[in-house]
Amino acid sequence: MTSITKRSVAALVCGALAAGGLAAAGVAALGPGEAEASSHREAPLISGQPEYDTTDVYAFVSPDKADTTTLVANFLPFQDPSGGPNFYKFAEDAQYDLRVDNDGDAREDLIYRWTFKDHVRNEDTFLYNTGPVTSLDDQDLNFFQTYDIELIKMRHGKAVDRTKVADDLVVAPSNVGKASMPDYKTLRDQAVRKVYGGATAFAGQADDPFFADLRVFDLLYGGDLSEVGNDTLKGYNVQSLALQVPSDQVRESHEQPVIGVWSTTRRADAYGGYTQVSRLGMPLVNEVVNPRKDKDKFNASEPKDDAQFLDNVDDPELPKLIEQIFKIKAPDTPRKDLEQVFLTGVADLNQVDGVKASEMLRLNTSIKPTHKPKRLGVLDGDQAGFPNGRRLTDDVLDIALQVVEGELLGEKNDLGDAVDANADQKFGGYFPYVGLPNSGSDVKNSTKSATTATNGRTLLNGGSGIVTTSTEDNNTLLATSAAAGGAAVLLLAVGLTWRRRRRRLVRVHTRRH
Repeated sequence: MTSITKRSVAALVCGALAAGGLAAAGVAALGPGEAEASSHREAPLISGQPEYDTTDVYAFVSPDKADTTTLVANFLPFQDPSGGPNFYKFAEDAQYDLRVDNDGDAREDLIYRWTFKDHVRNEDTFLYNTGPVTSLDDQDLNFFQTYDIELIKMRHGKAVDRTKVADDLVVAPSNVGKASMPDYKTLRDQAVRKVYGGATAFAGQADDPFFADLRVFDLLYGGDLSEVGNDTLKGYNVQSLALQVPSDQVRESHEQPVIGVWSTTRRADAYGGYTQVSRLGMPLVNEVVNPRKDKDKFNASEPKDDAQFLDNVDDPELPKLIEQIFKIKAPDTPRKDLEQVFLTGVADLNQVDGVKASEMLRLNTSIKPTHKPKRLGVLDGDQAGFPNGRRLTDDVLDIALQVVEGELLGEKNDLGDAVDANADQKFGGYFPYVGLPNSGSDVKNSTKSATTATNGRTLLNGGSGIVTTSTEDNNTLLATSAAAGGAAVLLLAVGLTWRRRRRRLVRVHTRRH
């Protein structure tokens, strides 16, 4: 491996992480929309149900309120900001849950459950909004959603108490564009609400905070590893749920401050019940650790039953692929170091005494946030970062790659995909912290005429580059358009005549022979 640096190898391998594994002989090209990142489209069944698909879960001690814990779960991956007229929303027939285990027994002790309802003000228009939207209660917002949050306290897998935390709150809408939402930040701020128990809630669209280079699909980063260092998820949005709660409400006690967090989505079935279709705790587990045969099973499973996936962690496929392709020796198995990261928590950091091995995102709520977070988290001495919980800024792909290649076993490496931060929207310094969603219109020349672009092309002239201002010019344009239309009709008629004549000649030729 003289001509390929470890950094370059990492660029390739990170693609394998994103795609869920590489074939030993190479990588098949995938079409648009088939990429997988973190938990975006990570399993066969959920890839066809994007409104229910959890992309990422985050849990961290709030950087500006150290006595609170912030939980974030994102859904509906790869949202094109201009994807109207039916923009993005949460599903009405779903229960979106954030589940918390605060005693290490692999069962949820708390469930925060979001449910949603659609509202349409005017069914006689196709428009998402009928004018500029300046507030969440603006009548020009034609389609909107409201939501409730219920806190369910559990014991031994059974609900023992239910409390309505939030009632009929408005979801922040899709960021249609500057004309529709001239001040989107105001809408975002209005969607942040104080709720029961001293908590703060948010639901709405956000920039996808996950960052990675996924161009492995372009024949291994351009065929020569030259296409690296680009945040492939730049410009895409997600649906985001965020909740900031006093840490004392989610942890067992000050003496036992570690919580385990994961998300589930349950979809209504034909019998009035709900079926779990998505599950996510740690990033990249169902993409890289689990083989294809286990992916749908994992999404339908519970942490208490994770012994069935233990072999996938102890003897992972990815290091073997790296060894086979690039001759970098895979660490010896069984991988007890990966068991700590994915299944039990790390001793003396975020591991509960007597913990039952199970996959979830574990956070020690007693570790105070740092004002200068390091993207590699614990690997770089930052105990407040991944895998102790997960912050928006944590570079989980680089961390996971280095750990898979034996960082915790003393095999020091500097592997990564050369994407070290979110490339488009900045994260906020206060709740809900996620970046503002990308706009459906990028108006770079807002001071120009509404009908004239910089290059002279407008909607009114069909992008032809002809800019007209006078009535005479407009009449000329209309006449020209009519002439062009007539010419098109004439060409079509000539084409049909030629085609019919051609068919007659073929029939005559056939009869003669």
